[in-house]
Amino acid sequence: MSGWLPFRWHLVELAVIGVALAAHRIVVSDRALRRRALGALAALAVVVAWPVGDLAATVSLTAATVQRLVVMLLVAPMLLRATPMDVWDRLTRPAVVDAVVRRLSHPGVALAVVTIAGTATLTPPVVDWGARSTIGRDVVLVATLTVGALLWLPVIAAVPGTRRLSPVARSGYLVVSSLVVTAFSVVWIFARHPLYPGLSHQFAWLHLTPLADQQLAGFVAKFGAYVPMWLMAFAIFSTADRHEIPTEESPLHFADVQREMLRVDRQRARAARRDQGGTPSGR
Repeated sequence: MSGWLPFRWHLVELAVIGVALAAHRIVVSDRALRRRALGALAALAVVVAWPVGDLAATVSLTAATVQRLVVMLLVAPMLLRATPMDVWDRLTRPAVVDAVVRRLSHPGVALAVVTIAGTATLTPPVVDWGARSTIGRDVVLVATLTVGALLWLPVIAAVPGTRRLSPVARSGYLVVSSLVVTAFSVVWIFARHPLYPGLSHQFAWLHLTPLADQQLAGFVAKFGAYVPMWLMAFAIFSTADRHEIPTEESPLHFADVQREMLRVDRQRARAARRDQGGTPSGR
């Protein structure tokens, strides 16, 4: 096999990204937030379209790792920060959604879910499914973006009513997360044989053997996660100290107070319904 990777349109994926950008511009009027969303979605388009998206899907685990790092560590947090809190307030106001987001924002729960779901998307059957099927590839991509948003939820706290961690806790969470989310890369580095039969033609297009590509992916995953996440942890801690924010505190917003009041009202309503249901008839 010779030549370069055949060009392929990704019209569905790019159309979804375009619709997301248009919807964001309709909902959000702040220019800074619009630029942030544009940057995030542009980065997403780059790693989804040819050639990175095709290399990641069918050829190279290293390319798939780069794609994954961009989605989880750049696109997901930028989109969280590009959406105003009042929009998140409306989206998460329903009781079921609020309950789920509240639990997932706990750092321990978030880390556990990210580890399990993130590892599942890296297993050979799932990666091979994405290599064989466009639908499979898109499902894995959406799952990766969701896992990335969940990873950053305890740090950014863009959603009202979610747990507010202190700068020290956020910094520690990021350091621990960087170690956990790259645990699977150890397997790639020390494996004696390629683990992903669905990825092929690495030597023809990248001049790497499948095993060398897999080992390179392990190192890219580790350093690609360690460097930005540790720098972010240091920046959070040093910024809080520079602005004289107590390291054991994190500021609340009025939307957080409103959400807690809404939860109290819901608890009272549930308690009232239980009391009415338990009252004998005729009394």
